[in-house]
Amino acid sequence: MSTETRVLAILIFKLLVYCNVQSKILNPVILVPGDGGTQFEAKLNKTTAPHSLCELKTNDYFSLWLNLEELAPIVIDCFTDNMKLVYNRTTHTTSNTPGVDIRISDFGGTSTVEWLDPSHLSVTSYFAPIVEAMVSWGYKRGISVRGVPFDFRKAPNEFKELYQKMKALIEETYRINNNTRVILLGHSMGNPTSLYFYNIMSQAWKDKYIEAHVSLAGVWTGAVKPLRLFASGDSLGVYIVKPIKVRVEQRSMPSSAWLMPSDKAWGPDEILVMQPERNYTVKDYKQFFTDINFMDGWYMRQDTVNLIRDLTPPGVKVHCLHGINVKTPGTLVYDKPIWYNSQPRVKYDDGDGTVNIRSLRACLNWQKQQKQPVFHKEFPNIDHLTILKYSGTIKYLKQILVGS
Repeated sequence: MSTETRVLAILIFKLLVYCNVQSKILNPVILVPGDGGTQFEAKLNKTTAPHSLCELKTNDYFSLWLNLEELAPIVIDCFTDNMKLVYNRTTHTTSNTPGVDIRISDFGGTSTVEWLDPSHLSVTSYFAPIVEAMVSWGYKRGISVRGVPFDFRKAPNEFKELYQKMKALIEETYRINNNTRVILLGHSMGNPTSLYFYNIMSQAWKDKYIEAHVSLAGVWTGAVKPLRLFASGDSLGVYIVKPIKVRVEQRSMPSSAWLMPSDKAWGPDEILVMQPERNYTVKDYKQFFTDINFMDGWYMRQDTVNLIRDLTPPGVKVHCLHGINVKTPGTLVYDKPIWYNSQPRVKYDDGDGTVNIRSLRACLNWQKQQKQPVFHKEFPNIDHLTILKYSGTIKYLKQILVGS
């Protein structure tokens, strides 16, 4: 065989392989982000602010989350005031700080869930590695891979409009992809958010429109970490941020209350928080909120505790992927008298660094509760965010989306 013939044969072979990969793309994918996984823009028309350096009015929208410049010392007080919610105990709903208009754009697109900062700083990458891989397999942004950016500060009891938009998006995505069933791919809080959606939809609708759900790092029965957000704040790994500075914003989020440890997974004698005068378990949440002087947290917990407490099966095929063997907060130990104004020592549990292992594995309950299969894959030493760019995750997704 001549060199020219050999080269031509190789090119033809590669073309056939490429076309074969294209033909195996069976299902469009919709991305459902987790807590912190959606860009926010804000426009201000305020009358008060924490201090004189804070802007009261802006002519246009600006990047609020995630904008690393907003987390700088002093400026962070402006950020928390703009980002926090106001809870109404009468209506059991939340609203933005007066004078703050928050906009979430590109619903159905991927731009506001691929990157948390519009500047595409590498440290703010979110779904980008997965989407970039999918595009290389033949997927198209906004058509066969789409996104559900949403207000992650809230919980499903305030998601009526979101779920209506999700339903319409799924149906549209099904139609524009040759009536092909859709796969929802969620990360972290995006998974219980999707579970509530499945639970309110009819089985006939799910059978028609949903092929499967892929869960990455699902917070199925809560995690210990939100207790730290409420008690003393959490820097979330950003070294320039003082946890106490962001506590007011973190406390205002019903999603934090929703994702506290469930009594379905933690026993009544398992200590979650220790302080000099008493300990707290899943049975002591009212006392916990009383002692940190934040009773809105108790009411938000009451609003959200039963949303998916029983883990009613989704009624769709599930792929449940998560990390293990990463040190994860199990018990928070506070030593100082005014304990909630200090940072705790941490007794560690197994998990993915953010979500405890018992919560990550709770999807296994459905293996005997629904006829649709539930697949399970654990990645040792892969943490809560790394799973979004881990080669093992990408490989697994390629296998179920386009074949090996």
